[in-house]
Amino acid sequence: MPATPTPPLIRRLPPEAWVALAWCVAVAYPALALRDTGWRQYGGAAAHGGLPFTLGDTAIAFAGAALVRRVPVLSVAVLLIATWTETDGWAAKHQVPPTALLAVDVALFVITARGTRRSSRAAFALVMTFLVLHIGMVPGNTVGVFTGTRIGSADGAALLALVAWLAGRSLRQNREHAEALSSRAAVEAVTAERLRIAREMHDTVAHSLGIVALQAGAARRVIHRRPERAEQALGEIEAAGRETLAALRRMLVALRQADGEVSDTVPHGLADLDRLAETTTAAGVRVEVRRSGEPGPLPPEIDLSAFRIIQESVTNVVRHAEVRDCLVTVGRTAGELSVEITDRGRGHGAAPGSGFGLAGLRERVALLHGEFEAGPRPDGGFRVAARLPIPGEETA
Repeated sequence: MPATPTPPLIRRLPPEAWVALAWCVAVAYPALALRDTGWRQYGGAAAHGGLPFTLGDTAIAFAGAALVRRVPVLSVAVLLIATWTETDGWAAKHQVPPTALLAVDVALFVITARGTRRSSRAAFALVMTFLVLHIGMVPGNTVGVFTGTRIGSADGAALLALVAWLAGRSLRQNREHAEALSSRAAVEAVTAERLRIAREMHDTVAHSLGIVALQAGAARRVIHRRPERAEQALGEIEAAGRETLAALRRMLVALRQADGEVSDTVPHGLADLDRLAETTTAAGVRVEVRRSGEPGPLPPEIDLSAFRIIQESVTNVVRHAEVRDCLVTVGRTAGELSVEITDRGRGHGAAPGSGFGLAGLRERVALLHGEFEAGPRPDGGFRVAARLPIPGEETA
């Protein structure tokens, strides 16, 4: 069983943590750089009150970091206020540490990569305005390693902010491009799947109607001479009709998909589960897959339905749960296949635009004579579970 890939460190830590870490580096750097010449000689926060003053700025900065995804522009504004109070002494001495705006640059990168274009531009404009007013308008300000080497006043800090903004913009464009390619491939895959099911439907109906026609003709010929034979033929017609209706119902369930809404992987069955996990993990939500029981072939409608249940649930986690991971459990016992999807985010139900939603999943499971459950977990998060009987196998 292939292991679910572990995401890189940059994805395991939330953006808020990276912004807070950048602030700590920005505060620690001047103290380390000036350990021989002395902190107070150059001004800085220590010149305004020492460690308590710096701790106050840090509290403000951490509050700004906590808002980086929820209120991005306000987050940058709060970080700039903390930066201004922390570097006011440096500006008075015409020496601004090169790490002064590190937390702001990291926040700008996060906002540009994950947020809207409008918030990205507003945050970038706010940073540029700050540089002009706080650093650029103070004659003689430099951004260097406390050596007096000029980098063109605020130009160096502005260049770093521009690099952060461009890097975030590039990451967002790459992600959007990958999503567009994935959507296009999914459209083609869904079309191919529908054509395959249509062919299966044609073959099933044609075969069943042929049987019905033959049995009906036989019944008509013997209905007066051998009524018991006619009754037998009518029974076979009834059985063929019921079997065909059940197969058509299962195929129609598989064909149901909202217009313009497509899955982002080829919907073949549980064999594609690891690929679904890898794709979702690459998008920022880690999917852990656990399996139990003996693997083996499944009826196509069971295999497809189990995959679709997992796919729809994982999609809801990505869109609505606001978490970074979820757990998918697939178990098989004699006569039954079970799937369970859990997360620790906020609850999500039949989301607009999600196609089936929970009601559709419940209908799909009911058509297969299974059991379906969905709802909030007692300890937080959401749980979707389904149990599908496997035809032809006896339940232990």
